[in-house]
Amino acid sequence: MRIPRIYHPESLLNQSSCRLTEEAANHVGRVLRMQAGEAIELFDGSNYIYPAVISQANKKTVTVTIRERISDDRESPLAIHLGQVISRGDRMEFTIQKSVELGVKVITPLWSERCGVKLEGERLEKKLQQWRKIAVSACEQCGRNVIPEIRPVMKLQDWCAENDGALKLNLHPRAQYSIKTLPTIPAEGVRLLIGSEGGLSPQEIAQTEQQGFTEILLGKRILRTETAALTAITALQICFGDL
Repeated sequence: MRIPRIYHPESLLNQSSCRLTEEAANHVGRVLRMQAGEAIELFDGSNYIYPAVISQANKKTVTVTIRERISDDRESPLAIHLGQVISRGDRMEFTIQKSVELGVKVITPLWSERCGVKLEGERLEKKLQQWRKIAVSACEQCGRNVIPEIRPVMKLQDWCAENDGALKLNLHPRAQYSIKTLPTIPAEGVRLLIGSEGGLSPQEIAQTEQQGFTEILLGKRILRTETAALTAITALQICFGDL
């Protein structure tokens, strides 16, 4: 049986034991029905793992004894910041989950002119927390030990105007470059913009040009927004990352 991996939101440095969060304890104690003496693996976002053994487990609390601290770097050498216009239904959740598995370091949900999703206030905050939980779960599943940042939602034009030294990329069917013909990627990595199901408006495309985005081509076929994101991330990881 695979040893369960559990994210702990507080630093485990120099800790010999800890009590799992209520949510983690429920998963370990009630869902997995694990008992004292069984092994689990903790990680706290510091790129270390903490092999541990359950010392006490009941319906409400789980306490573990930490055996050791091991460096376990599984991060890609390519820093990808995904700017994803919010998509409908479970497509956004799917994109976040799979992007984390593929090694994306930062995800910023975006509003655009053709975004068909309406969220605000408490509903928006709950959705943001849900996306962050999905990122944590994806890390638990895929073996990553650093939780990617899910930033607050931004307007597309504001995100495009940010400058951090990364190469800015935008998909376009008449682009000059494919990913494999891109110039050298800077050390700061890549900012990848993915639009909504309806694509970007002419004004938004003009804004990306003004903000220094390089247009790239993903073949001759039109891809859905979630397919485009994962295809571009995979191609970038193959050419410049660790795939």
